[in-house]
Amino acid sequence: MRLVLALFIILIGTTAFALEKANLVVVSKSNKTLSLFKNSKLLASFPVVFGASPQGHKQQEGDEHTPEGRYTLDYKKANSSFYRAIHISYPNQIDKENAKRRGVDPGGAIMVHGQKNGLGWAYFISKHFNWTNGCIALSNKNMDLVWESVDAGTPIEIKP
Repeated sequence: MRLVLALFIILIGTTAFALEKANLVVVSKSNKTLSLFKNSKLLASFPVVFGASPQGHKQQEGDEHTPEGRYTLDYKKANSSFYRAIHISYPNQIDKENAKRRGVDPGGAIMVHGQKNGLGWAYFISKHFNWTNGCIALSNKNMDLVWESVDAGTPIEIKP
């Protein structure tokens, strides 16, 4: 009987903190948040930081801007240099055409990720600065929740 009760308590504890699967991720650069939605219902919202130059849409490699617009979280990368990275489908066709017209490389490898591997402890400092090269960064704890709540193929909308 004690074993059944212990298992019940463990199962309740683990499911109480699980999030539903999101079918939309919305990032607000002005509010510095990443929010998970399912059918227009807010599931959770997390503080984030961006590229070192966050205002404006990413135009080219090295500009340290975070893209703006509608993209897809197209694959997960567990073995990234950053904790649990999820790739954003930037650049899209319009981004590529705009960069080509300007004679520049649009850049790429834009991700939602946790902290640099080995530096998760430094989040209490890094959360106050836009430090990525254009990615969207969260605490490792929050990245765990996003990782579990988002499947490859989920749309992401990044707003100014």
